[in-house]
Amino acid sequence: MTKVQICETVLRDAHQSLIATRMKTEDMLPILETLDKVGYFSLEMWGGATFDSCLRFLNEDPWERLRIIRKAVKNTKLQMLLRGQNLLGYKNYADDVVTEFVKKSISNGIDVVRIFDALNDIRNLEVAMKVTKQEGGHAQAAISYTISPAHNTEYYLKLAKQMENLGADSICVKDMSGILTPYYGYELVSKLKETVKVPIQVHTHSTSGTGSMTYIKCIEAGADVVDCAISPMALGTSQPPTEPLVASLEGTEYDTGLDLKLLNQVAEHFKPLRESYLNSGLLDAKVMGVDINALIYQVPGGMLSNLVSQLKMQNAEDKFDEVLKEVPKVREDLGYPPLVTPMSQIVGTQAVFNVVLGERYKMIPKEVKAYVRGEYGKSPAPISKEIKEKIIGNEEVITGRPADLIPPQLKILQGEMKEYQEQDEDILSYASFPQVAIEFFKYRQAEKYKIDSTLLDKKNNIHPV
Repeated sequence: MTKVQICETVLRDAHQSLIATRMKTEDMLPILETLDKVGYFSLEMWGGATFDSCLRFLNEDPWERLRIIRKAVKNTKLQMLLRGQNLLGYKNYADDVVTEFVKKSISNGIDVVRIFDALNDIRNLEVAMKVTKQEGGHAQAAISYTISPAHNTEYYLKLAKQMENLGADSICVKDMSGILTPYYGYELVSKLKETVKVPIQVHTHSTSGTGSMTYIKCIEAGADVVDCAISPMALGTSQPPTEPLVASLEGTEYDTGLDLKLLNQVAEHFKPLRESYLNSGLLDAKVMGVDINALIYQVPGGMLSNLVSQLKMQNAEDKFDEVLKEVPKVREDLGYPPLVTPMSQIVGTQAVFNVVLGERYKMIPKEVKAYVRGEYGKSPAPISKEIKEKIIGNEEVITGRPADLIPPQLKILQGEMKEYQEQDEDILSYASFPQVAIEFFKYRQAEKYKIDSTLLDKKNNIHPV
């Protein structure tokens, strides 16, 4: 029997994709014990944008969320998404910060760390993977899947072998845009199974409408685990739904062994939540359908909404189609980076500037310049001399591992926020999102100690009683 396993994403990617990661911990708590009984391979519940959203919008400590869920989920592995040397932020961090972040993630309850790099630069995975294994975690290396002249099957097989040699416990094909089609999925997974000995996990989104079909073909090719979302929080820009896949595989050699009645209990919990998200406007019906733009322009759902937001700010919503056509052009100019955080934001912003200003590269964001300088890693394909000169002039390009140029940061960061520190993990929250974290720490102080930070006399370090 080649039983396939399922990673359930409802506690992280499903609501990140549908409602911008706004699900509160209190909405998760009542169903955690049931989720733990289902028999999933893992529950993906942390990392990605959960960290930012907890601090910025929900007034929650993401570390406390992890601890609460860990306490309730005693049998199922907890999984997180980590952006390699970027951690959960949008820039490279020093090795000491990466090391400490991974250590604390595992000690607070994470079992599986899915580690990816937006450029598939293997050097940006090294430290996080090494520490994950040292701390007893499962190091899952993720391939950021995309389509371009630089990204063919041989490219992915070579990358997978490098990941295995680096010590990966499993490899995930991470299709963030929902563009992996069924028959190519079959081909890719088949060849991956021939190339590496570690398990293969497949992650996709339903954005383009092909997700469930792709999973079936990938499973037939030998995929060991697939990422699904319970049906009320599935489809659209989220993952393919769990229950139909379980039912489809029942009685076959790929039978998941999961109980549909138990899964229905999980679904019943999330149905009213979905209705409340729809009624409040948090869940927009637009993200629930099929968006063919994903297949044409390779633009993920989150990037689409970001482009709309940027154009609204510029009073240029009428230029949306023009921007969509500009995205692949910018991507080609920049050496075909996969459109995943932070590359999706970098490419998208440049495309908006090019269209709105009526001249390509008239205005260049600092992030685009940093990327071309090599601060994020090596571009998948060479960037032409002409484009380089247009963006950074004669500046030198980094050829080594970018993090080698970043001195240790932990002690400096601790010094900057020590007045707010209540746990070791606070330093890491501050490292990820400095301004947002400080505002959260002030909120936490106000709630816990009834201290209004606006009344603090910083000069004399006193507070009125």
